[in-house]
Amino acid sequence: MKLAHLASAAALCLLTATAAQAADPVMGDWLTQGGSAKVRVAPCAADAGKACGTIVWMKNPKDKAGGPQKDANNPDPAQRARTVLGLQLIRDFKPAGPGRWAGGKIYDPGSGKTYGSKLSAMPNGALKVEGCIGPICQAQTWTR
Repeated sequence: MKLAHLASAAALCLLTATAAQAADPVMGDWLTQGGSAKVRVAPCAADAGKACGTIVWMKNPKDKAGGPQKDANNPDPAQRARTVLGLQLIRDFKPAGPGRWAGGKIYDPGSGKTYGSKLSAMPNGALKVEGCIGPICQAQTWTR
């Protein structure tokens, strides 16, 4: 009987945490600063306690030859054939307070580089996305 009660309590905690995360203002679809792509921020598939983001739309999804844009600048040659549309751009963000996530990584398919990153919901409804190398960060503003 106690085991069933513990399982029910654990399931309730998981549902409450998932519902709270889903209501987080960082979650949802975001248009990148330049308007070239939309990124869907949602709980990570492998760990629902973390946030990840996938490219779900691109203004120009085709390359010059008419095929899908590829991750051609990836430092791993085995990854260069994958398409950019559907690519996981951000990963492994941990909650850092209401509307704030930190400790994650953001990948730039244009340069093939990955940066430490932070996400913050802004009062105007936009998302501040910071990519950092050590203590130096550069920010972009993404909109809904």
